[in-house]
Amino acid sequence: MSKRTVNLLVPVIAVLLGLLAGAFIMLASGYNPILGYSALLEGVIGNAYNIGETIRQAAPLILAGLAVAFAFKTGLFNIGVEGQLLMGWLAAVWVGTEFDLPKMIHLPLAVIAAIAAGALWAFIPGILKAKLRVHEVIVSIMLNYTALFVTNYMIFNVLTDNADTTEKIAETASLRSTFLSGLTDHSRLHWGIVIALIASIFMWFILEKTKTGYELKAVGFNQEASRYAGMNVSKNVVLSMVISGALAGLAGAMEGLGTYEYASLKSGFSGIGFDGIAVALLGGNAALGVVLAGTLFGALKMGALNMPFVAGVPNELVDIVIALIIFFVASSYIIRVFLERKKRKGAK
Repeated sequence: MSKRTVNLLVPVIAVLLGLLAGAFIMLASGYNPILGYSALLEGVIGNAYNIGETIRQAAPLILAGLAVAFAFKTGLFNIGVEGQLLMGWLAAVWVGTEFDLPKMIHLPLAVIAAIAAGALWAFIPGILKAKLRVHEVIVSIMLNYTALFVTNYMIFNVLTDNADTTEKIAETASLRSTFLSGLTDHSRLHWGIVIALIASIFMWFILEKTKTGYELKAVGFNQEASRYAGMNVSKNVVLSMVISGALAGLAGAMEGLGTYEYASLKSGFSGIGFDGIAVALLGGNAALGVVLAGTLFGALKMGALNMPFVAGVPNELVDIVIALIIFFVASSYIIRVFLERKKRKGAK
């Protein structure tokens, strides 16, 4: 059994074990797991509307997962994706509401603003890590709360006149499409999924096919060896965080320009940025893996909404299933040992 096969089987087995453990929890709680999972599946692919909403929900999760995965591939742990996403959301809505431009200019400008805002917010932990050796986890997690309060202040005092919600963005800045909406029975599906797929190709290309990507990964593996080889370690650390933040800001644009088309005061986080950590973990920090994992998480979250109505199962149970999947992925060492033993037995 090759290493690539093992790497593919680990997340698959983790998902199956998570679903199996979830079934036992349903049984222990007095629910029918077959009915529960049937309701979940119906909520994902039961009709065109559900399919559209599932794909729509997957787009920001994929981008958040890519943001975490890119940083991790280069030796950094960007736990501030949530804050960078919020800043991107705010910037996208600001451009979407304040400017009156043709769509071919307005929409790209709003998307670029979100990318720039996320990148700028990630630049802070990046430069502190590069110049002062301050750990990026500490800085980025604190900046999540800063971003939450900054965006709330900007919405309440700048983008509105002491209102809880901004105006709806102009049609020229929207990612929504009457074609996609009509195709999926008036769901909120938008072009964000195409952007997410393009971003995944971008991440793969940068890391695997360019000199810059080679340097970023080399610095992540061993900074001292990279410095000895003549690489600019500080520049690559900052660049890695900036690209990661740009992907997170793009995830915010999916919400601001696609799903909601406005920004509102928040008492807590959206959760997408933190889910991105789980998506990256399940996807093995690989571009294709993140796309598949983000789609799975989007499907689970969408299907969970159908479980209380059809099977009487609380949708919080899906959060337990997701947590169990993450647990089994994190415990992948045990799965790998099992697969290695099976491989040795087969060889004998």
